[in-house]
Amino acid sequence: MTDGVIENGGSAAEHLRRLKGYQWYAFFVTFGGYFMAHFSRKCYSTVKEQLQDEAGYSPFILSEMDTVFMGTYAIGNIVSGKLGDTFSPTTVLSIGLFGSGACLFLINVSLWFNFVQMNITLGNFFIIGVYFLFGFFQSTGGPVGTAVMGNWFCDKASIANRGLIFGFWTCHQYCGDITAQLCSAWVLASGLPYWYALLIPSVTNFLWGFLTITLVADPVDVGIITDDVRIRMEKNAQKAASGEAVDDSGPAPISYANALRIPMVAQYAFAFGFFKLTNYVLFFWLPYFLGKNFDPVTANLIAALYSVGMMPGGIIVGYVSDLFGGRRATVIGVFMACLIVFLSIFSQDSETLGATSLLVMLCIMGILVGGPNNIITSAVAADLASHPSVKGSNKSLGTVTGLINGCGAITASIGLLAVGPLQEKFGWGSVWLFLIACTSAGTLLMTPKIFEELFPTFDDETPETEPLVAIEKSIPETEPLVAESSIPETEPLVVAESSTPQIQEPEWKDENTEPTNHPTDSSTQPQV
Repeated sequence: MTDGVIENGGSAAEHLRRLKGYQWYAFFVTFGGYFMAHFSRKCYSTVKEQLQDEAGYSPFILSEMDTVFMGTYAIGNIVSGKLGDTFSPTTVLSIGLFGSGACLFLINVSLWFNFVQMNITLGNFFIIGVYFLFGFFQSTGGPVGTAVMGNWFCDKASIANRGLIFGFWTCHQYCGDITAQLCSAWVLASGLPYWYALLIPSVTNFLWGFLTITLVADPVDVGIITDDVRIRMEKNAQKAASGEAVDDSGPAPISYANALRIPMVAQYAFAFGFFKLTNYVLFFWLPYFLGKNFDPVTANLIAALYSVGMMPGGIIVGYVSDLFGGRRATVIGVFMACLIVFLSIFSQDSETLGATSLLVMLCIMGILVGGPNNIITSAVAADLASHPSVKGSNKSLGTVTGLINGCGAITASIGLLAVGPLQEKFGWGSVWLFLIACTSAGTLLMTPKIFEELFPTFDDETPETEPLVAIEKSIPETEPLVAESSIPETEPLVVAESSTPQIQEPEWKDENTEPTNHPTDSSTQPQV
């Protein structure tokens, strides 16, 4: 925000006060929306064994559910981000929550009436079809929620602390994962039917959907002028001054092609794909892996430590990257290098580690995986969407976030197909080696950005200082001062009189006093 009076009523300070006053509510509602998304999908993964043993679903169908979900979730991210930039983000978020709750309820219906026992083909087709839709509804929370956060946290102080703010905000998914694991552990330990682990998130999704309807998605909707709006107003003023037609209906949503042309968007999208695969292998398969050596309740509690570690990971990466001037790629690269070390240890000893060792290692791995995953789809996406080529001209944050998250989900859904055959044929050691390769590939894709952050070019850092150097070299102020000592006292008066026209003060004053020479200056100044 800039100081002074802003068009549309109120001073800049008043607009900033109103912006700050609503930020907490936008944070709260969007945080809860993504919390519900992970609460929903994690509850399913915690009762896989019960779905197989009690409901009669085969391991193949359970694996197909994962694949179908990841496929539609990937496509849904790309589509949802664009929808959020094109239509009302509040509507898109609410539809996602209502749809997710409906899908979980339908799965409960299939379990209550035992569709698989009635007809195995009907039962399998029904649950696959529901999970096909479930992936689309679940995809709204990430890109659209990030866009809403970017809309509200756009003042200078928020941008300077963007990594830390989004680091805290992205704890939503891990809070959802942990809550789901604790909820499932409570349901199983209390003797309730296992399907309560699916019914509870179904109800909470509906409730949060009604709350989300009350969310204001963009400050402009309530008359708050942000920097992006001010930039657009200035551009419109320039167009009007040059005689061009001005459409002030708001920035147009960016196209997919133009979003991919923003520097580093494509690289981050593919790199995040490999990082997301590592995360989702642990997300989907960790309870199953631990269930081989521990009872279901203990396995879920140990697996929860991985999600616990992921929360501070995002905060640490965000804070440190803010501390070093937004050099997020470098911090992410360091975390990935450390993760490779821990995966190497797992590849050798994963099946012989005790409970205590697993708790410690999974917590640390959660920090190393969660940090980069959190920041790339939030603070990094916001950085990319605020590139000068699109700032103030296009709505791009939802589309950029959707592309990054969608490409990541596509890569993860393909990579997940390899996990089952690898662990069955070569053991879990091969799965960890597979994840090492994925992590290394993602880090290599970020190498150009890391190099750019560590070794910025001279031209990038000094374009603004070069004109000052040129001006200093062109001013010969010291030469007349040296000559004055040898000139009689009467001569400097002549020099002073002759030097006055060179300054051209009268001409400058004449230009300034003629109001007709600058008709646009007085009219455009209040708008800035």
